[in-house]
Amino acid sequence: MFSHVVIFWTDPAKPNATDEVVANATKYLPSIPGVMSFHVGKMARSHRAVVDQSYQVALNLQFGTKRVQDEYQDHPQHLEFVEKSKHLWTKVVVYDFE
Repeated sequence: MFSHVVIFWTDPAKPNATDEVVANATKYLPSIPGVMSFHVGKMARSHRAVVDQSYQVALNLQFGTKRVQDEYQDHPQHLEFVEKSKHLWTKVVVYDFE
């Protein structure tokens, strides 16, 4: 199993950016071959100090192997998601793990 977690800080100057990132991810990413699990959502508030609440959107994808995730990175639908969405965020952090 290979997990690909992406955290997005959306542009505060674009009031609908958070919703648009979620909508674009839902439109382009789950049907890409090799995606075993797809979850995207807005940051959930927490009273716990250890929970980072500085971001707006998180994306969690699972693949069978790292190789399959590498293929996903070059898939036209993933590239289209990035192209149509990159103006909506100011920062992105990726966490990949096996």
